[in-house]
Amino acid sequence: MTSKAARFQIIEDLRARHGLVWLLKLAAVSRSGYYKWRKSLAAANERRHKEQELESHMLAIHRVHPYFGYLRMTVALRREGLRVNHKKVYRLMKQLGICSVIRKKRRFFGKQASVVNPNRPERQFRADIPLTKLVTDITYIRAGEHFVYLSVIQDLYNNEIVAWYLSERNDLALVHETLDRLRQHVDLSGVILHSDQGFQYTSKPFNRKLNQLGMLGSHSRRGNCLDNACIESFFSHLKTEKIYFKKAANKAEVEQQVSDTYCFTTKTDFRKN
Repeated sequence: MTSKAARFQIIEDLRARHGLVWLLKLAAVSRSGYYKWRKSLAAANERRHKEQELESHMLAIHRVHPYFGYLRMTVALRREGLRVNHKKVYRLMKQLGICSVIRKKRRFFGKQASVVNPNRPERQFRADIPLTKLVTDITYIRAGEHFVYLSVIQDLYNNEIVAWYLSERNDLALVHETLDRLRQHVDLSGVILHSDQGFQYTSKPFNRKLNQLGMLGSHSRRGNCLDNACIESFFSHLKTEKIYFKKAANKAEVEQQVSDTYCFTTKTDFRKN
């Protein structure tokens, strides 16, 4: 005999063409039972939709921070306003096939090694002179069915965002373009640029550019998000004060939201001559 759930599904499929009373009588099921089934089905679909949204956020976080394990992934999700149990995060990461990228010790066979600079600010997120101590990072923002990546450079003198760039790709070009936008206006000789140990910031091409500009590279210690807490705080304020109020449909709308919220320009009186 056909199960009740299967009969309920048949009724659901035929409702548009036949009367509900006749279908319930033919299937030998009650009206209350049918509506209870519909309610549970809607709840299950809602749960699945939320889980898909969560998976999208997790994949976006993993692209920006591939070294995050399930515990740090849970913290990152909570910062985005997504309250989720760490056990569920662990389960979904396994389903998605993502895990923390841990660098293993290998013999050197000619590959370019990463560049890790000392932590120069040492969590002293203050500067007495403009454009002497800068911090940088990348975050992701949903744009319709996809994500875009926002790279910013922040001045610790007054927490002003002195350069920014939005891209559909989280790659080396993203951080290079951000730095290029800043160097068009200021002399960066002797300026400290602090970041986490993301692959872009530890790459040889990026550090070679820092050397060419006379800048001093600086990196957070691995696994210490507090070493770059100031810019994490900025991203949190940006999203809660603007991004989450209105979902952007595309990259152009995200760019407009970001531009409307903050004056992302280097002030004239802060520029070095």
